[in-house]
Amino acid sequence: MASMTSEVMDGRRATRQHPSMRATSDRAGAQPSSAGGLLQRLRARRHVSQLALSLRVGVSQRHLSCIETGRAGASREMLLALLDALEAPLSERNDVLLAAGFAPAYGQRSLQQPDMAPVREALGHLLAAHEPAPALVLDGAWNLVQANGGAGTLLRLLGVDPGALGPGSNLLRATFLPGGLREAFVNREEVCAAVWQRAESEAAHLPALRAVIEELRPHAPRARGPASDAPMLLTRLRSAVGELRFFSAFTTFGTPFDVTIASLRVEHMFPADEATREALAGV
Repeated sequence: MASMTSEVMDGRRATRQHPSMRATSDRAGAQPSSAGGLLQRLRARRHVSQLALSLRVGVSQRHLSCIETGRAGASREMLLALLDALEAPLSERNDVLLAAGFAPAYGQRSLQQPDMAPVREALGHLLAAHEPAPALVLDGAWNLVQANGGAGTLLRLLGVDPGALGPGSNLLRATFLPGGLREAFVNREEVCAAVWQRAESEAAHLPALRAVIEELRPHAPRARGPASDAPMLLTRLRSAVGELRFFSAFTTFGTPFDVTIASLRVEHMFPADEATREALAGV
């Protein structure tokens, strides 16, 4: 949200349609659009029963049922308590509040806004500190937000134009669509199965990612267990200097109160052997 009305900022009921409300109604798969229906769908995706949720929040199961079916309204505080108990993503918490006629609780700033400078600085520090190894900043839908020089080095070693995976590119599409990065994987079935499992699990709670998953479903890999007895998944890549091996770790922001910040994570790709370290340092 580039700007917010005073109604949004002070948390009172919105008297006109907020842009986020239009986005909710336009989003594929956003039905049902009532607050109770959205809550019910969130609860079902979390595999939480009405009884379990009512006990977490301290209300009767009957009252929760009435909220979900629309026979009873819920205060803003009650909705936030239910959403917190469900560990709902910030964007979906806003959706439920808007559907109930309340202002959203969380902003969605652009990374370029002045008050996001500490976030940009932190991301830049994480990317630079990981050189010469690759590091990527991804949003919740696996879109590439930013990358360090090591990521460009890796693409050149793979014979891939670094511009082909620039900001705004989607890492899932690059991985699963024919002709993309998948051609460089030595252990393609193992890596693709693991990536798909992770993304599909995350998509249960992120509408933007669900759309990407459905788009790529025709290319979904077969389920597959680990191909080796390694302690973690190794991504093995064919390159101009031989096979490169990496494992990954992820960094996220703690306790975010903004939808954009909550969606971001940094993937740090660590060389898994000396040959890979030398290849990255020698280019």
